[in-house]
Amino acid sequence: MLNGIFLLDTASYPLIYSQSQREEIERLVHIYAPQQTIASVAAHPEILAQADVIFSGWGMATMDEQFLKAAPRLKAVFYGAGSIRGLVTEAFWERGIPIVSAYAANAVPVVEWTLAQIFFGLKRGWYYVTTIKKDKKYPPRGYVPGGNGSTVGLISLGMIGRMVAKRLQSFDVKVIAYDPFATAEEAAALKVELCSLPEVFRRGDVVSLHTPWLKETEGMITGEHIASMKPDAVFINTARGAVVREAEMIQVLQQRPDLYAVLDVTHPEPPEEGSPLFTLPNVILTPHIAGAMNMECQRMRYRGERVKTLP
Repeated sequence: MLNGIFLLDTASYPLIYSQSQREEIERLVHIYAPQQTIASVAAHPEILAQADVIFSGWGMATMDEQFLKAAPRLKAVFYGAGSIRGLVTEAFWERGIPIVSAYAANAVPVVEWTLAQIFFGLKRGWYYVTTIKKDKKYPPRGYVPGGNGSTVGLISLGMIGRMVAKRLQSFDVKVIAYDPFATAEEAAALKVELCSLPEVFRRGDVVSLHTPWLKETEGMITGEHIASMKPDAVFINTARGAVVREAEMIQVLQQRPDLYAVLDVTHPEPPEEGSPLFTLPNVILTPHIAGAMNMECQRMRYRGERVKTLP
Protein backbone atom coordinates (compact mmCIF):
# COMPACT_ATOMS: atom_id res chain seq x y z
CA MET A 1 0.00 0.00 0.00
CA LEU A 2 1.22 3.50 -0.83
CA ASN A 3 2.04 5.93 1.96
CA GLY A 4 0.16 9.21 1.97
CA ILE A 5 0.05 12.46 3.88
CA PHE A 6 -2.30 15.46 4.07
CA LEU A 7 -0.48 18.75 3.55
CA LEU A 8 -2.58 21.92 3.59
CA ASP A 9 -3.66 24.63 5.99
CA THR A 10 -5.58 23.60 9.07
CA ALA A 11 -8.76 25.51 8.18
CA SER A 12 -8.98 23.96 4.70
CA TYR A 13 -8.36 20.40 5.89
CA PRO A 14 -11.88 19.59 7.18
CA LEU A 15 -13.52 21.70 4.47
CA ILE A 16 -12.01 19.73 1.60
CA TYR A 17 -11.55 16.36 3.31
CA SER A 18 -14.43 15.46 5.62
CA GLN A 19 -14.15 12.61 8.11
CA SER A 20 -15.93 10.18 5.80
CA GLN A 21 -13.74 11.16 2.86
CA ARG A 22 -10.57 10.75 4.92
CA GLU A 23 -11.75 7.29 5.89
CA GLU A 24 -12.34 6.48 2.22
CA ILE A 25 -8.82 7.63 1.34
CA GLU A 26 -7.36 5.61 4.20
CA ARG A 27 -8.85 2.42 2.78
CA LEU A 28 -6.66 2.96 -0.28
CA VAL A 29 -3.60 4.72 1.09
CA HIS A 30 -1.72 4.36 4.37
CA ILE A 31 -1.83 7.81 6.03
CA TYR A 32 1.30 7.56 8.12
CA ALA A 33 1.29 10.96 9.92
CA PRO A 34 -1.12 13.65 11.14
CA GLN A 35 -2.16 16.49 8.83
CA GLN A 36 0.79 18.76 8.03
CA THR A 37 1.13 22.44 7.15
CA ILE A 38 3.76 24.53 5.37
CA ALA A 39 5.21 25.46 8.76
CA SER A 40 5.34 21.89 10.07
CA VAL A 41 7.10 20.43 7.02
CA ALA A 42 9.52 23.38 6.98
CA ALA A 43 10.38 22.64 10.60
CA HIS A 44 10.51 18.86 10.07
CA PRO A 45 11.15 18.11 6.39
CA GLU A 46 11.97 14.50 7.28
CA ILE A 47 8.21 13.89 7.59
CA LEU A 48 8.06 13.93 3.78
CA ALA A 49 10.57 11.10 3.35
CA GLN A 50 7.90 8.37 3.38
CA ALA A 51 5.36 10.18 1.22
CA ASP A 52 4.34 8.42 -1.99
CA VAL A 53 1.20 10.55 -2.30
CA ILE A 54 0.31 14.02 -1.02
CA PHE A 55 -3.31 15.09 -0.55
CA SER A 56 -3.49 18.86 -0.43
CA GLY A 57 -5.54 22.01 -0.93
CA TRP A 58 -5.23 25.67 0.04
CA GLY A 59 -2.04 26.10 2.02
CA MET A 60 0.12 23.66 0.06
CA ALA A 61 3.88 24.15 0.11
CA THR A 62 5.78 25.15 -3.02
CA MET A 63 7.37 22.00 -4.45
CA ASP A 64 10.82 23.35 -5.18
CA GLU A 65 14.15 21.48 -5.24
CA GLN A 66 14.48 21.55 -1.46
CA PHE A 67 10.95 20.21 -0.96
CA LEU A 68 11.43 17.46 -3.56
CA LYS A 69 14.78 16.44 -2.08
CA ALA A 70 12.94 15.82 1.19
CA ALA A 71 10.30 13.75 -0.63
CA PRO A 72 12.30 11.30 -2.79
CA ARG A 73 9.45 8.78 -3.02
CA LEU A 74 6.76 11.23 -4.15
CA LYS A 75 4.72 9.69 -6.97
CA ALA A 76 1.55 11.83 -7.13
CA VAL A 77 -0.03 15.01 -5.75
CA PHE A 78 -3.78 15.51 -5.39
CA TYR A 79 -4.59 19.21 -5.01
CA GLY A 80 -8.16 19.77 -3.84
CA ALA A 81 -8.33 23.41 -4.89
CA GLY A 82 -7.84 25.62 -7.95
CA SER A 83 -4.75 26.84 -9.77
CA ILE A 84 -1.45 25.09 -9.06
CA ARG A 85 0.54 28.10 -10.26
CA GLY A 86 2.03 28.88 -6.85
CA LEU A 87 2.89 25.25 -6.04
CA VAL A 88 4.84 23.88 -8.98
CA THR A 89 8.35 24.68 -10.15
CA GLU A 90 10.61 23.58 -12.99
CA ALA A 91 12.13 21.05 -10.61
CA PHE A 92 8.69 19.55 -10.04
CA TRP A 93 7.95 19.22 -13.77
CA GLU A 94 11.39 17.68 -14.32
CA ARG A 95 10.58 14.94 -11.83
CA GLY A 96 7.54 14.00 -13.96
CA ILE A 97 5.27 13.69 -10.93
CA PRO A 98 1.56 13.62 -11.86
CA ILE A 99 -0.51 16.35 -10.22
CA VAL A 100 -4.29 16.40 -10.15
CA SER A 101 -6.12 19.67 -9.48
CA ALA A 102 -9.75 20.36 -8.64
CA TYR A 103 -9.64 23.65 -10.54
CA ALA A 104 -12.66 22.63 -12.62
CA ALA A 105 -14.67 21.90 -9.48
CA ASN A 106 -13.56 25.18 -7.91
CA ALA A 107 -14.77 26.91 -11.07
CA VAL A 108 -18.36 25.77 -10.53
CA PRO A 109 -19.27 28.23 -7.74
CA VAL A 110 -17.43 31.02 -9.56
CA VAL A 111 -19.61 30.35 -12.60
CA GLU A 112 -22.76 30.31 -10.46
CA TRP A 113 -21.78 33.58 -8.77
CA THR A 114 -21.00 35.14 -12.14
CA LEU A 115 -24.31 34.10 -13.66
CA ALA A 116 -26.18 35.56 -10.70
CA GLN A 117 -24.37 38.88 -11.11
CA ILE A 118 -24.81 38.91 -14.89
CA PHE A 119 -28.58 38.65 -14.71
CA PHE A 120 -28.88 40.89 -11.67
CA GLY A 121 -26.79 43.40 -13.61
CA LEU A 122 -28.98 43.12 -16.69
CA LYS A 123 -31.92 44.06 -14.45
CA ARG A 124 -29.88 46.99 -13.08
CA GLY A 125 -30.41 45.40 -9.69
CA TRP A 126 -27.52 47.08 -7.88
CA TYR A 127 -28.60 50.50 -9.15
CA TYR A 128 -32.04 50.02 -7.63
CA VAL A 129 -30.70 48.57 -4.37
CA THR A 130 -28.20 51.37 -3.77
CA THR A 131 -30.45 54.21 -4.99
CA ILE A 132 -33.42 53.13 -2.86
CA LYS A 133 -31.18 52.85 0.19
CA LYS A 134 -29.76 56.31 -0.43
CA ASP A 135 -32.94 58.17 -1.41
CA LYS A 136 -35.40 56.15 0.68
CA LYS A 137 -37.80 56.06 -2.25
CA TYR A 138 -38.18 54.27 -5.57
CA PRO A 139 -36.32 55.90 -8.47
CA PRO A 140 -37.71 56.16 -12.00
CA ARG A 141 -37.23 52.85 -13.74
CA GLY A 142 -35.52 54.06 -16.87
CA TYR A 143 -34.14 51.58 -19.39
CA VAL A 144 -33.49 48.03 -18.13
CA PRO A 145 -31.68 45.72 -20.58
CA GLY A 146 -33.05 42.51 -19.04
CA GLY A 147 -32.30 38.98 -20.16
CA ASN A 148 -33.80 38.96 -23.65
CA GLY A 149 -31.55 40.11 -26.49
CA SER A 150 -28.99 41.82 -24.27
CA THR A 151 -25.26 41.45 -24.87
CA VAL A 152 -22.95 39.76 -22.36
CA GLY A 153 -19.23 40.25 -22.88
CA LEU A 154 -16.72 37.72 -21.58
CA ILE A 155 -13.00 38.42 -21.32
CA SER A 156 -11.01 35.18 -21.70
CA LEU A 157 -12.39 31.75 -22.51
CA GLY A 158 -10.39 29.69 -20.07
CA MET A 159 -12.02 27.11 -17.83
CA ILE A 160 -14.38 29.56 -16.12
CA GLY A 161 -15.08 31.68 -19.18
CA ARG A 162 -16.02 28.58 -21.20
CA MET A 163 -18.27 27.32 -18.44
CA VAL A 164 -20.03 30.68 -18.20
CA ALA A 165 -20.50 30.73 -21.98
CA LYS A 166 -21.97 27.22 -21.95
CA ARG A 167 -24.42 28.13 -19.19
CA LEU A 168 -25.45 31.27 -21.05
CA GLN A 169 -26.55 29.12 -24.00
CA SER A 170 -29.70 28.38 -21.99
CA PHE A 171 -30.67 32.06 -21.98
CA ASP A 172 -31.81 34.55 -24.60
CA VAL A 173 -28.70 36.71 -24.55
CA LYS A 174 -26.00 37.37 -27.13
CA VAL A 175 -22.53 36.41 -25.93
CA ILE A 176 -19.40 38.09 -27.26
CA ALA A 177 -15.89 37.36 -26.06
CA TYR A 178 -12.28 38.43 -26.27
CA ASP A 179 -9.68 35.68 -26.20
CA PRO A 180 -6.71 35.87 -28.57
CA PHE A 181 -6.09 32.14 -28.15
CA ALA A 182 -9.62 30.90 -28.89
CA THR A 183 -10.24 29.45 -32.34
CA ALA A 184 -13.23 30.10 -34.54
CA GLU A 185 -14.26 26.47 -34.06
CA GLU A 186 -14.16 26.78 -30.26
CA ALA A 187 -16.17 29.99 -30.38
CA ALA A 188 -18.77 28.41 -32.66
CA ALA A 189 -19.16 25.46 -30.28
CA LEU A 190 -19.75 27.90 -27.43
CA LYS A 191 -22.09 30.06 -29.57
CA VAL A 192 -19.86 33.02 -28.87
CA GLU A 193 -18.85 35.84 -31.23
CA LEU A 194 -15.16 36.62 -30.95
CA CYS A 195 -14.22 40.29 -31.07
CA SER A 196 -11.56 42.71 -29.85
CA LEU A 197 -11.16 43.72 -26.23
CA PRO A 198 -12.32 47.33 -26.85
CA GLU A 199 -15.36 45.98 -28.69
CA VAL A 200 -16.36 43.78 -25.76
CA PHE A 201 -16.47 46.86 -23.54
CA ARG A 202 -18.27 49.03 -26.09
CA ARG A 203 -20.98 46.47 -26.86
CA GLY A 204 -21.57 44.64 -23.58
CA ASP A 205 -24.49 45.46 -21.33
CA VAL A 206 -22.54 43.40 -18.81
CA VAL A 207 -18.83 42.59 -19.12
CA SER A 208 -17.34 39.78 -17.01
CA LEU A 209 -13.57 39.36 -16.56
CA HIS A 210 -12.06 35.84 -16.35
CA THR A 211 -8.43 36.47 -17.25
CA PRO A 212 -5.70 34.89 -15.08
CA TRP A 213 -3.17 37.16 -13.40
CA LEU A 214 0.06 36.79 -15.35
CA LYS A 215 2.91 39.19 -15.99
CA GLU A 216 1.48 39.62 -19.47
CA THR A 217 -2.06 40.39 -18.26
CA GLU A 218 -1.25 42.73 -15.37
CA GLY A 219 -3.07 46.01 -15.93
CA MET A 220 -4.68 44.70 -19.11
CA ILE A 221 -8.02 46.39 -18.35
CA THR A 222 -7.63 50.16 -18.48
CA GLY A 223 -9.73 53.13 -17.54
CA GLU A 224 -10.29 53.74 -21.22
CA HIS A 225 -11.97 50.35 -21.51
CA ILE A 226 -14.29 51.10 -18.59
CA ALA A 227 -15.06 54.60 -19.89
CA SER A 228 -16.17 53.19 -23.23
CA MET A 229 -18.97 51.11 -21.70
CA LYS A 230 -22.62 51.70 -22.51
CA PRO A 231 -24.75 53.85 -20.21
CA ASP A 232 -25.77 51.86 -17.11
CA ALA A 233 -23.48 48.92 -17.99
CA VAL A 234 -21.96 46.61 -15.37
CA PHE A 235 -18.37 45.37 -15.06
CA ILE A 236 -17.79 42.13 -13.10
CA ASN A 237 -14.42 40.89 -11.87
CA THR A 238 -13.99 37.42 -10.37
CA ALA A 239 -10.49 36.98 -11.84
CA ARG A 240 -7.79 39.01 -10.07
CA GLY A 241 -7.66 42.67 -9.17
CA ALA A 242 -4.20 43.14 -10.68
CA VAL A 243 -5.56 42.50 -14.18
CA VAL A 244 -7.36 45.86 -13.85
CA ARG A 245 -5.74 49.27 -13.54
CA GLU A 246 -7.79 50.03 -10.47
CA ALA A 247 -6.80 53.68 -10.06
CA GLU A 248 -7.97 54.35 -13.61
CA MET A 249 -11.16 52.37 -13.05
CA ILE A 250 -11.91 54.33 -9.89
CA GLN A 251 -11.46 57.63 -11.72
CA VAL A 252 -13.92 56.56 -14.42
CA LEU A 253 -16.46 55.30 -11.88
CA GLN A 254 -16.28 58.64 -10.08
CA GLN A 255 -17.06 60.40 -13.36
CA ARG A 256 -19.63 57.85 -14.57
CA PRO A 257 -22.06 57.13 -11.69
CA ASP A 258 -24.29 55.25 -14.15
CA LEU A 259 -21.73 52.43 -14.44
CA TYR A 260 -21.47 49.71 -11.80
CA ALA A 261 -18.45 47.60 -10.91
CA VAL A 262 -19.10 44.34 -9.07
CA LEU A 263 -15.75 43.24 -7.66
CA ASP A 264 -15.13 39.97 -5.87
CA VAL A 265 -11.38 40.60 -6.16
CA THR A 266 -9.19 43.68 -5.79
CA HIS A 267 -5.48 44.52 -5.69
CA PRO A 268 -4.43 44.60 -2.97
CA GLU A 269 -6.99 42.40 -1.31
CA PRO A 270 -8.73 43.77 0.67
CA PRO A 271 -8.35 47.30 -0.71
CA GLU A 272 -6.10 49.66 1.20
CA GLU A 273 -7.66 51.58 4.05
CA GLY A 274 -9.37 54.69 2.70
CA SER A 275 -9.71 53.32 -0.82
CA PRO A 276 -12.62 54.85 -2.76
CA LEU A 277 -13.67 51.29 -3.57
CA PHE A 278 -15.16 51.14 -0.06
CA THR A 279 -17.28 54.25 -0.48
CA LEU A 280 -18.16 54.70 -4.15
CA PRO A 281 -21.90 54.04 -4.44
CA ASN A 282 -21.47 52.34 -7.82
CA VAL A 283 -18.90 49.82 -6.57
CA ILE A 284 -20.13 46.54 -5.09
CA LEU A 285 -17.45 44.68 -3.13
CA THR A 286 -17.56 41.08 -1.96
CA PRO A 287 -14.60 39.55 -0.08
CA HIS A 288 -13.40 36.94 -2.60
CA ILE A 289 -16.36 34.61 -2.02
CA ALA A 290 -17.10 33.54 -5.59
CA GLY A 291 -14.87 30.46 -5.35
CA ALA A 292 -15.65 27.36 -3.33
CA MET A 293 -16.67 27.95 0.28
CA ASN A 294 -17.79 25.62 3.06
CA MET A 295 -19.95 22.83 1.59
CA GLU A 296 -18.90 23.84 -1.94
CA CYS A 297 -15.39 22.67 -1.06
CA GLN A 298 -16.65 19.12 -0.68
CA ARG A 299 -17.08 18.61 -4.43
CA MET A 300 -13.38 19.31 -4.95
CA ARG A 301 -12.30 15.99 -3.45
CA TYR A 302 -13.93 14.08 -6.33
CA ARG A 303 -13.64 16.35 -9.38
CA GLY A 304 -9.96 16.32 -10.15
CA GLU A 305 -8.16 16.55 -13.48
CA ARG A 306 -4.53 15.78 -14.19
CA VAL A 307 -2.64 18.96 -14.97
CA LYS A 308 0.13 18.93 -17.58
CA THR A 309 0.42 22.69 -18.00
CA LEU A 310 -0.64 25.54 -15.75
CA PRO A 311 -4.45 26.15 -15.85
